[in-house]
Amino acid sequence: MFQDVKQAPPDAILGLTEAFRADARSDKVNLTVGVYQDESGHTPVLATVTQAATDLLAAEKTKEYLPIPGPAELGRAVRELLFGAGDVLVDGGRAITAQSPGGTGALRIAGEFLRRSTGAGALWLSDPTWPNHPAIFAASGFETRTYPWYDPATLGLARDEMLSSLREIPAGDVVVLHGCCHNPTGVDPDPETWEEIAAIAAERGWLPLVDLAYQGFGEGLDADVRGLRAIAARVPELIVCSSFSKTFGLYRERIGAMTLVAADEAQASASMSQVKATIRTCYSNPPAHGGQIVSLVLNDAGRATAWRGELEAMRVRISSMRSGLAEALAAAGARRDFSFLPRQRGMFSLLGISKEQVADLRDEHGVYLVGSGRINVAGLAPDNLERVARAIAAVGG
Repeated sequence: MFQDVKQAPPDAILGLTEAFRADARSDKVNLTVGVYQDESGHTPVLATVTQAATDLLAAEKTKEYLPIPGPAELGRAVRELLFGAGDVLVDGGRAITAQSPGGTGALRIAGEFLRRSTGAGALWLSDPTWPNHPAIFAASGFETRTYPWYDPATLGLARDEMLSSLREIPAGDVVVLHGCCHNPTGVDPDPETWEEIAAIAAERGWLPLVDLAYQGFGEGLDADVRGLRAIAARVPELIVCSSFSKTFGLYRERIGAMTLVAADEAQASASMSQVKATIRTCYSNPPAHGGQIVSLVLNDAGRATAWRGELEAMRVRISSMRSGLAEALAAAGARRDFSFLPRQRGMFSLLGISKEQVADLRDEHGVYLVGSGRINVAGLAPDNLERVARAIAAVGG
């Protein structure tokens, strides 16, 4: 049965992590995998998470299954983060939320639901996008296409080309938009451009599917969903896939959510029935621990305030590393102008260097980047910043 099974290619990013671990150099630096790291190079457990987990364990009396879409109180808390306290979409019945195994699970459930239960056409992804996006939606049966996003010449948003492409996408297609902190470029639209995207979606009739994995890592919890809220104000239907891996540091707990907004309460209810049927055949019901932590924190005013403070500290550290790297590269005599780094948002940027330069960074200097030149800014720290900058300058960056 298994004799003709072919070896799958290694994951482009996780394979680099294995090579990094095998590297014997003591001063090596891993800037590949998308996890937040503190100044000591560790991925921390947030204090609010530790306290919530401790309290949950002390109070736990059962391991009974969760409801298929997860607890209602978690869904409501997710919608408040997305749309704001008091917004009609939080409690008005047009929006439904299903807990998922991470943001990846949310995207897959969205894809399965759209293919099984709607007449959705093609699915459009930004160029470039998170490398797992095409595979996730292809596995759900979608034909995937791309629209322009990044301009390598300016290392910024290809605004005019992107808007022009979005105006050509037909009604019934699905457009995946990074809600903030675009992965891999770090390039986000400004508020005015988000308003134009929202207007185009409303006019053309394609479905926005917003991937929101980094809310709070860009400019702040509310600022990072300005684009989403602009879209929600104009279109009758949309889907949001959110993740708490980064913002709560709950990577291995696999906690995310898929929120669907319908034109009215009846359509939302029917959609939820189909989402539940989809989940039932995929993983039956969600894992409890990560979702319980997020729910406990978000639904307690004191815990939520403490978490917001920890999230803000992570955001500020990422921002400071962006500015620090740009300054260190200039001081190291880099050939190119890296002043775009502080203007970008989130954990990632494309440095605009070649695959050969990336290989030289790895082989000659022990600095590991993804082959595209993507750098995880959150992997930088004060004690490796100058070393990384000198290495980039040395390979011709």
